[in-house]
Amino acid sequence: MMRPILAIVGPTATGKTKLSIALAKKLKGEIISCDSMQFYKGLDIGTAKVRKEEMEGITHHLIDILEPDSEFSVAIYQEIVRKKIAELEEKNITPILVGGSGLYISSVLYDYRFDGQKRDDEIESQYDDYSTKELAELLKEVNPHLAEKTDLKNRRRLLRALQNQEEDIEFTADNPFYDNAIVIGLDMDRETLYERIDKRVDLMIEEGLEVEAKKLYDDYFETQAAMAIGYKEFFHYFTGKISKEEAIDQIKKNSRHYAKRQLTWFRNKFDCFWIMVDPDHFEKAIEEALLISNYL
Repeated sequence: MMRPILAIVGPTATGKTKLSIALAKKLKGEIISCDSMQFYKGLDIGTAKVRKEEMEGITHHLIDILEPDSEFSVAIYQEIVRKKIAELEEKNITPILVGGSGLYISSVLYDYRFDGQKRDDEIESQYDDYSTKELAELLKEVNPHLAEKTDLKNRRRLLRALQNQEEDIEFTADNPFYDNAIVIGLDMDRETLYERIDKRVDLMIEEGLEVEAKKLYDDYFETQAAMAIGYKEFFHYFTGKISKEEAIDQIKKNSRHYAKRQLTWFRNKFDCFWIMVDPDHFEKAIEEALLISNYL
């Protein structure tokens, strides 16, 4: 029987990393990162990047592959990951895609094509079904650096920004690229999730997030990597616009909002097997995921 391609998705702080390692150990798998900010070297604390000792011997791909001043695109990611999936399948290893960057995962699992620039009228018709808010969230996924400079309430400017991307994305998400892919979505009671996010940020501060953010600020201020939550908020503190306490509060607030956007994306764009996670009984989530993984 063909091994499935697994994808573990969901909001930040729901336990995706922990679940992926447990499944990889059980299913002879290797993990492919789908977190657009974990690609960058030096962005460790703020992205909750998995540590070497936490990997438990499981091979992880596409972590620390870029310098912070490198530009990266969804199209390049799609090409790299599809080749990696083919390599793993050839070795009879289960590919496990893990992360919260919805567009990156979508580009791999669905028939997303990158066909070059289109005319203005083609761009408009392509996004007819998207609200202005949805266009703004899409731009944040495709190019967070450009999103920072764009009026996210102006539909025409959003369309222009999307047109000016290196590649033009043709959305064909109704057509799965693989017929053996299983997507597992993790969700959590909202109050519990937000508490976990706040505690995670507090732990990041204790571990030295401010120092990490200052290095990014000093060396790579005008880069795509610098737009990540957990770093950009500190930049306002470094310039004296807000206090350190306000920066930390903004990180928590933005992280909670991001988790909400992630959940919306995955519920709208993916055909998932959803698991409600209880952090105090995480083994139950592992058991459910193993049952789902043997679905094919």
